[in-house]
Amino acid sequence: MKTPLWTPSEERQRNANITAFIRRVNEQSSLEIRNYPELYRWSVEDIPAFWAKLWDYAEIKASRGYDRVVDDLARFPGANWFIGARLNFAENLLRYRDEHVALLFRGESMASRSMTYAELYNEVAGLAKALHDLGVVPGDRVVAYMPNLIETVVAMLAATSLGAVWAACATDIGPRAALDRLGQVEPKVLFTADGYVHKGQLFDTSANAARLARDIPSLKKVVVVRYTSNHSDLSRIPQAVLYDDFISRGGGTLVFEQLPFDHPVYIMFSSGTTGRPKCIVQGAGVLINHIKEHRLHADLNREDRMFYITTCSWMMWNWLVSGLATGATLILNEGSPVYPDAGAMWKMVRDVGITIFGCSATYINYLMSQRIRPGEEFDLSALKEISQTGSTLSAEGFEYVYRAVKRDLHLNSISGGTDINGCFAGGNPISPVYAGELQGPALAMKIKAYDEAGLPVRDRQGELVCEAPAPSMPLYFWNDPGQGKYRSTYFHFFSNRNVWRHGDYIQIRSDTGGITFYGRSDSTLKPSGVRIGTAEIYAVLEGFEEIADSLAVGQHWQGDQRVLLFVKMNPGVPLSEELQCRIKEEIKANASVRHVPAVIVEVPDIPYTFNMKKVESAVAYIVNGKPVANRDALRNPESLDAFEKILPRLRD
Repeated sequence: MKTPLWTPSEERQRNANITAFIRRVNEQSSLEIRNYPELYRWSVEDIPAFWAKLWDYAEIKASRGYDRVVDDLARFPGANWFIGARLNFAENLLRYRDEHVALLFRGESMASRSMTYAELYNEVAGLAKALHDLGVVPGDRVVAYMPNLIETVVAMLAATSLGAVWAACATDIGPRAALDRLGQVEPKVLFTADGYVHKGQLFDTSANAARLARDIPSLKKVVVVRYTSNHSDLSRIPQAVLYDDFISRGGGTLVFEQLPFDHPVYIMFSSGTTGRPKCIVQGAGVLINHIKEHRLHADLNREDRMFYITTCSWMMWNWLVSGLATGATLILNEGSPVYPDAGAMWKMVRDVGITIFGCSATYINYLMSQRIRPGEEFDLSALKEISQTGSTLSAEGFEYVYRAVKRDLHLNSISGGTDINGCFAGGNPISPVYAGELQGPALAMKIKAYDEAGLPVRDRQGELVCEAPAPSMPLYFWNDPGQGKYRSTYFHFFSNRNVWRHGDYIQIRSDTGGITFYGRSDSTLKPSGVRIGTAEIYAVLEGFEEIADSLAVGQHWQGDQRVLLFVKMNPGVPLSEELQCRIKEEIKANASVRHVPAVIVEVPDIPYTFNMKKVESAVAYIVNGKPVANRDALRNPESLDAFEKILPRLRD
């Protein structure tokens, strides 16, 4: 029997939101649910009943209630949710209007700034009036090319209060990549800033904003926030106005446009690493799903202070901002999470009293590689949870958190995607945490692991699928007549089964009920025809102090596939023959003989998306002789140059 890394105390279980929810369900439905596995089982066996109970529990603000929870679960995709309801997304995030702190900003370039719920409501009211006076109506697109500022949140709320559709990119994305995203949706208004800060450097983005303004003919106004300069020159930006001059400071009452549940709220963008980004349209299902994940899975309460290392390009920004619906204090941070040193975020945790700290596996792996021990250096007494996502966290990463950060802590490892603006699997505060495992499937997400024949498997690696609709799944893709792209993206892989195939490689474990993720299934390796996950290789390499980062891909080779391993070495450390032999032996011993790379090559850098995910697909394209269509989708596109230079060697 496995030993858990953490088991919640009886007091913590007793006081958890999910415990109160179970009690409520039992009383109202004459059930006898006792624990998370039983709650989950009910949630997927009676999906409409679960979402109906959650609607009431979340106290969704709606001017008209729903007639039916869902019309037809067999229509997948295409199920309609909460039919007949009329509501507004922003109204549900602005239900609190008191002196409790709503937003607290901490950035590299300026002192902290806070905004109460009352102040936030007034600020949104002023900006909504300005947008309304400009002619913004339901269905119009309002977009942002912004740092993670308070004004970014205000702009989103103002836009959605009017029924406009929101889409965003962070200013650390280049103008071509931003245009590939924002330009597709033909926005009426663009919010931007004069620059951003990263590792102590100021970056002027006014030229990028000017290019967007020139190249997006649908724009009627460009609203510029002063952030890095007090003397912003708007003369080069067509239709530009300063935020402070645009907003109506007269205050007033917000009039929230009441809309159907399936009215578009967000347009999210796929990574676009192998082509033009897909524009994923989502409705109010995002709201109810986020409340579920916040209150039941993350145990978020009004007294909490929640933070995520994110930019507004990543869905975790949207996820974080929905915490306003619970009335919590949200911490916004702009800049590098490791500047001026690796303790930067933990100083903030201590100083601000953060209770829920969100980060990526990449961030945890960096701390582990630098032997940072935050629990010894900082007072983390307020911290009750670390939420981790973005990529697979190894068992060693889990153990590091409990060893170096805090022992009594809920490590809530979650996994889902931009596609659903939420999670297929994650944690809960009333169950044990085991090394290398997400605690289980998310409530009402009917997930399985399928083998290549489309049959469910347990205790074996397989494709992550979802066998039933959920409210936060996309309404459609933008400019996708007939939903051809939408269907081919998620529903064509298992053509004989009506299921959503997500593209992750997982294993569902019978002994603990936990789920281990092995990376993207389109990046899985198939030496000798056997599918294996790259995460197992990366987990082994975390034990090598000589290696700063790594990436593994498959190369077509003599009628089969061989594994190529690229390593970024720590400064001053050579990739010797002896080290290569040790790497291969450790991978063989701790993963399998099939995981052992045929070739190990040193490279100066590893490519990442703007959401800090390794880009295996682009490197796989290169080593297999295919062009990379969209380098601008990478945080460090120059990293691909090294792979192209060594390609002739890899063909010999």
